[in-house]
Amino acid sequence: MSPQIAESDRRVVILGAGPAGLTAAYELSSHDVPCVVLEQDAVVGGLARTVEYNGYRFDIGGHRFYTKVALVERIWREILGDDLLTRQRLSRIYYKSRFFRYPLEPFDAVQGLGLIESARCALSFARAYIFPELPEDDFATWVSNRFGRRLFEIFFKSYTEKVWGMDCREIGAEWAAQRIQELSVGSLLRDALFPSRRKNIKTLIREFQYPRLGPGMLWSRMKSIVEQRGVEVVLNSAVESLEWEQGGVVSVTAGGKRFEGTNFISSIPIRELIERLNPAAPPPVRAAAANLKYRDFITVAVIMRGEDLFPDNWIYIHDPSVTAGRIQNYNNWSPGMTSHPGMTCLGLEYFCNQNDHLWKRSDEDLIRLARKELIQLGLVREQDIVEGAVVRMPKAYPVYDRTYQEALTTIRGFLSVAPNLQLVGRNGMHRYNNQDHSMLTAILAARNVMGWNFDLWKLNTDAQHVESGPAFSEQDFAALEKTQPLVPRAV
Repeated sequence: MSPQIAESDRRVVILGAGPAGLTAAYELSSHDVPCVVLEQDAVVGGLARTVEYNGYRFDIGGHRFYTKVALVERIWREILGDDLLTRQRLSRIYYKSRFFRYPLEPFDAVQGLGLIESARCALSFARAYIFPELPEDDFATWVSNRFGRRLFEIFFKSYTEKVWGMDCREIGAEWAAQRIQELSVGSLLRDALFPSRRKNIKTLIREFQYPRLGPGMLWSRMKSIVEQRGVEVVLNSAVESLEWEQGGVVSVTAGGKRFEGTNFISSIPIRELIERLNPAAPPPVRAAAANLKYRDFITVAVIMRGEDLFPDNWIYIHDPSVTAGRIQNYNNWSPGMTSHPGMTCLGLEYFCNQNDHLWKRSDEDLIRLARKELIQLGLVREQDIVEGAVVRMPKAYPVYDRTYQEALTTIRGFLSVAPNLQLVGRNGMHRYNNQDHSMLTAILAARNVMGWNFDLWKLNTDAQHVESGPAFSEQDFAALEKTQPLVPRAV
């Protein structure tokens, strides 16, 4: 906080009402700091919202509630109470008309692949172990060296390329090294022989927490709580411009209204933030922002007659002949996700870009595609399908390509002229992270407003100690870092 601003005069303007934006408001309002939240959509929650359609609820992707950070878990329990359920995890991989448990289980994999293919995989693994391919610069090489080429092609290649729209040889090895660092052939064998060890490896964890009515339940309740504390949450108010000068941001115009503040916290995509600056940012900064790329996302919810269609929470589709990348069974996330007995809501997830043909297809076309693929996979019968709904989510995943790091460095250097503006959350920082990390960046940003000095950009690498509020140790920061999904960076 600037020494010229009296504590009683602080007013914080928060851009975006997703997990980061709402958590910032929750933290500030708990300390009686006035703030307003501006959201472009008609609902809160961002990517973590829960969509309601004709009595059915579904996520924009599945959102497991899993964290090793006591500070974040305390907030979840504080708001949800008994509505935070403990759920058993079951997920499988679909490949060549067969289902394989994920995380992989050696005996299940051998049974599914057959003895001949399993022998080929074993020989491929042995070859990679004895003669690893060097240098290990890309995802394909890193995984192949640890699992063998055949296992890589069966269980890693297709799904990874669907999600990111990049060839696996264009994805940096460091993403694999950190994303699946604890998963190996050895860990899988040890897990099969000594199941009690799996709790120590995040990839092998068999249960998680989940709100009774989906993740949107958390954010809807948080919105009500902050509003009861006097926070204004303004919906349908896209940010139109940010007025700034040397020394800081002065105001934000959103939904045709001007909002002045002493401090600003932004969780909107960095590219949009820079585009809306008034006066305009220098050309190199605008060019850097334009270089930031995103992966977009479509959920097609398909409603059908029948219960217990399959036991999984979700299924990964590794068959390249199927466009969908993953299928969610929302009934298995929580029974509260449907209010209609004898019915099921499935969600087919499609990864794409806004300029793709897939994104531009009509809702009716996408529902037909989802129906066809469900039948092709043998998961449902055509006569049981009743209806469908489509939700498009732009900028769902920030992409780490060859230029993103340089672009971020340029933008951060420029924004240093506005110390009263902090960036938080997934799109706010262009970091592919879980909601617990987004919440944590928002909490620390709020505490910075109140006089602390946390470097949010070092949160993943330099463990810092929160010196007030609930205990949050350096070990908590280290534990958090291990739970974060990383994004593949182009080589």
